[in-house]
Amino acid sequence: MPSPQKTRVPHDRRPVVCPTRQDETAAAGSEVIGGPVGRRARLGVDVLTPVRVVALVAIGVFALGMVQKLPCYNWAWFRGAASQYTHACYSDIPHLFVARGFSEGLLPYFDRFSGDMQYLEYPVLTGLFMQVAAWLTPGGGDLQHQEQMYWMVNAGMLLVCTAVIAVCVARTHRRRPWDALLVALAPAFALTATINWDLLAIALTAAATLMWSRGRALAFGVLLGLATAAKLYPFLLLGPLLVLCWRAGKWREFAVALLGSAGAWLVVNLPVMVLAPEGWKRFYVFSQERNIDFGSFWLVLTQRFDLDLRVETVNTAASVLMLLACAGIAALALAAPRRPRFAQLAFLVVAAFILTNKVYSPQYVLWLVPLAALARPRWRSFLVWQACEVAYFLGIWMYLVYVTIEHKQGLPLDGYHFAIALHLAGTLYLCALVVRDALRPERDAVRQDGSDDPSGGVLDGAEDVFAVGRAARGERRADTAVQ
Repeated sequence: MPSPQKTRVPHDRRPVVCPTRQDETAAAGSEVIGGPVGRRARLGVDVLTPVRVVALVAIGVFALGMVQKLPCYNWAWFRGAASQYTHACYSDIPHLFVARGFSEGLLPYFDRFSGDMQYLEYPVLTGLFMQVAAWLTPGGGDLQHQEQMYWMVNAGMLLVCTAVIAVCVARTHRRRPWDALLVALAPAFALTATINWDLLAIALTAAATLMWSRGRALAFGVLLGLATAAKLYPFLLLGPLLVLCWRAGKWREFAVALLGSAGAWLVVNLPVMVLAPEGWKRFYVFSQERNIDFGSFWLVLTQRFDLDLRVETVNTAASVLMLLACAGIAALALAAPRRPRFAQLAFLVVAAFILTNKVYSPQYVLWLVPLAALARPRWRSFLVWQACEVAYFLGIWMYLVYVTIEHKQGLPLDGYHFAIALHLAGTLYLCALVVRDALRPERDAVRQDGSDDPSGGVLDGAEDVFAVGRAARGERRADTAVQ
């Protein structure tokens, strides 16, 4: 009989998985809208299919996030720094409209700014996104009105990205579209969606993941290359893909994905790289030169123990820690008793980057939300993690109130360190559960219905050709039993 590593689960017409029938937290939460779905429910046959419902919910929650920014939109962005912190509604978008020259018609990467930041410190595709929004912003009125309109135009464009993310996550696991409600209803998603432009890269990454799940390696590579041209982190997904394709012997598909990714990134970057080299490299130089900043455990170390760490030292140490984490993830991929799912390893590698990085901006949680919904679609653990992230979201703004206002209102340093610890603990908690699911695949919610790797594309149900440790010994035992 075949080994567990070689069991192929054919695509069939099994019904859509309903979380309220499998997840106690989802079942309890569903009481608000009438309780768990019944045995005779007709799922996915009406106008409101699961994908459409998820998209509508995501749009609605995004709109609530815009409402949360209203105090800043109306006045707090324009009346001193403290007000936008006390209302927890800060956004980079209106401030950079002025600070990066968009209000003056300057062109990113080509035109030099006055001040310390001489060129735009964002990757090229994000810079294009910002520039398109500036072109769409109506002229006329005072500068405050233009900033408001710029934020509103960006919010509209980011809303489109949100819908793309929701649809792609809902369609990645064919039988589990309702898992995308984790994304649509994530509190941290609503709170941080319009702080910066991260949703562009996340939408492209979600679309790339969907393409890989459909076996379209070239489309995956192109979209991932575009995502990397918008934000640096998406290229990390190539690492898990490498070790999984190694274990399954899918070298051709990985090569196509790698070449597509490199080609798409180069097509976007090459014109700016050639015509405005100083502006193009600013993002990469800034990433290296940037000092220890908010949200990282490096900040806690330096402040608690009064350490004076040089930027070069922290860059090296963070890189070493990241490489060690990647080595551990690779070992997990090759030695687990059953090949881990692509979404599981993708989540782990991005989480490792966030945990070891020298800065953690509040919107970075968005990078993990879609991957978490695919890696571990369990509501209780997801909400525990989200609670930690919401606590950090509130903590950083209250700490900035404390350091901004002279009479020291807000959250003192010890309280802010506790908020950072909550963020780190919540992320590590979710990582530990994902690792446990990979080592004990019978605990994996996605695999409990007999599925293998719905987001794995060519990896889904593929035979192993290389494994180490327990996985290799298990395969040899199975082969001996067949003989």
